Amino acid sequence: MGSAGSADRYLPDTVQQAVKILVVGAFGVGKTTLVGSVSEIEPLRTEEHITEASAGVDDLAGVGTKHTTTVAMDFGRITLNPRIALYLFGTPGQRRFWDLWEGLAEGALGVLALVDTRRIEDSFDVLEQLELRGLPFAVAVNEFPDSEKYEIGEIRSALDLLDETPVVLCDARDPRSSLEALITLVQYVFERAARPAAPQEPAL
Repeated sequence: MGSAGSADRYLPDTVQQAVKILVVGAFGVGKTTLVGSVSEIEPLRTEEHITEASAGVDDLAGVGTKHTTTVAMDFGRITLNPRIALYLFGTPGQRRFWDLWEGLAEGALGVLALVDTRRIEDSFDVLEQLELRGLPFAVAVNEFPDSEKYEIGEIRSALDLLDETPVVLCDARDPRSSLEALITLVQYVFERAARPAAPQEPAL
């Protein structure tokens, strides 16, 4: 995995479906790292150095070693299997960039929401935005070296997630781990789409 040479720039002839996936999360949870680790093409990044001005606007607690931030999007691609390719769009984490989500979300099949348990409260507003937009999503807990370990049930409860919402543990630096998180999301979205529609209540 990871960025590869020119031979991987073009999709295999077997690919029948291209799927758009958003990768979202609060500031500093590892979105750029995940997209970069799993992409089979050189990922497109729109990062800028964190300045003293942004330090007064963005909460830098817990991300003291972070020197850049995404200001538009990250973009990568991974061929999930011979028939399906995923186009990954990583979104900026800061609240002031959330207006960009409207355009990036258009045509997206689903969303992988990255969470950092060291700053789990930062994820509440992000998940609320997904629910408001009605986008199907899975949660991937990015396990940093100094993250405390929690059971999936504890994380689900802390985030107040529906029972059906997938929650997985991952290491955004590890291509295999990141791929497994994306597969979980895609499986969930396809299974959700295959469910019979709920019967409509008769009009009074």
